[in-house]
Amino acid sequence: MGRLDGKVAIISGGARGFGATESRLFAREGAKVVIADILDGLGKQVEAEIAEMGGEATFVHLDVTSEAQWDNAVQTAVNAYGKLNILVNNAGIALQGRVEDTTEEEWDRVLDVNAKGVFLGTKAVIPGMKEVGGGSIVNISSIAGLVGSQLTAYSASKGAVRLLTKSTAIQYAEEKIRCNSVHPGIMITDMTTFMREDPEVNSRSLARIPMGHYGTVEDVANGVLFLASDESAYMTGSELVIDGGITAQ
Repeated sequence: MGRLDGKVAIISGGARGFGATESRLFAREGAKVVIADILDGLGKQVEAEIAEMGGEATFVHLDVTSEAQWDNAVQTAVNAYGKLNILVNNAGIALQGRVEDTTEEEWDRVLDVNAKGVFLGTKAVIPGMKEVGGGSIVNISSIAGLVGSQLTAYSASKGAVRLLTKSTAIQYAEEKIRCNSVHPGIMITDMTTFMREDPEVNSRSLARIPMGHYGTVEDVANGVLFLASDESAYMTGSELVIDGGITAQ
């Protein structure tokens, strides 16, 4: 049996990176997956890949800053598969910059996608999860949501996700809706390409990691799978740190 047999999941930002890997993994583990993203072409490609491997998936266009589009994504899941059990709030953007170098427009954009997007997604799925007797919400934060960094707006947004997770957890625990956050460290993704391609920056980055190497999207997806599944049934409001030991120092 798959670890998500009988479950229906929405994964925001599901067209590439962490989200695409999570979408494929969830489908392999028996979930019916709604891939939600603004990247229509890539999202439909992931949908086709899941179908080819015998899984079930539906792509829906989603701008996470739009409440109406979130409502549409939830309705798409219910119309296609009859219910909703899991939400992975994965969509996010990053921006470097110290406080004085960050513009108001940049701040608003990062907070809108990374924090408001998680809020709207969480709000949209709760009624349906109540109807089926519970569910699991997994929010992708970052180690930048645990400790300070040079990424002012990004760190603030991921810190907001961390505490929104805990608030959601305590507000809906009695209704069996769990909410946990995942905090990746430096992973091999498009977002970190600039770090890994600059020899000096790459060397400094690796020196920060006790395990001596970067993590992979699979490392994160496996953690998300655990939190989405019933294996973590007694976990809510928790932080799953996947960082090679950076924040243990």
